Amino acid sequence: MKATGIVRRIDDLGRVVIPKEIRRTLKIREGMPMEIFTDVAGEVILKKYSPVGEMSQLAAAYAETLVTLTGHAAAVCDTEQIIAVAGPAKKELLHRPVSPQLDELVQSKKSFLTTSDNTVLIAQGVPAAALAVYPVISVGDVMGAVLLLKGEKSPARLSSEAAESVKAAAMFLSRQLEA
Repeated sequence: MKATGIVRRIDDLGRVVIPKEIRRTLKIREGMPMEIFTDVAGEVILKKYSPVGEMSQLAAAYAETLVTLTGHAAAVCDTEQIIAVAGPAKKELLHRPVSPQLDELVQSKKSFLTTSDNTVLIAQGVPAAALAVYPVISVGDVMGAVLLLKGEKSPARLSSEAAESVKAAAMFLSRQLEA
């Protein structure tokens, strides 16, 4: 853990204010759900809650299915990090923070399909790129995205069937979050 030097008091309703500088740095917005953990040392830990992260096993199974159907590596991310990967880049991508380019695309609720050599960088510190990105949206809020990745051994062009498969995956995960 990193000390900030900031001390806050608990008010009479049990609330603690997270300083604006920390909220800005960690991209914590008003209304964002937070998960609360405790440990044996008596520490209270706040973590941004990711409903997509809760479905990581389902997301991983769907990513494996996309690899089989499309021949492309596949990944699923929440709004912060890559939560599931299937295909050759698994170890280097899993749990990496999403790139600013992918974050901007997903937050705008836009899908992306490559038309030629254009791609979207997907994770910070890794040169992996996506050929297709479909946002996972639940009750009007962006929860993450499903991606088909560019790879050395994958087909050079994205077929319409592959595009429909990744779109279906995003729609399926969206419905699962609404249930």
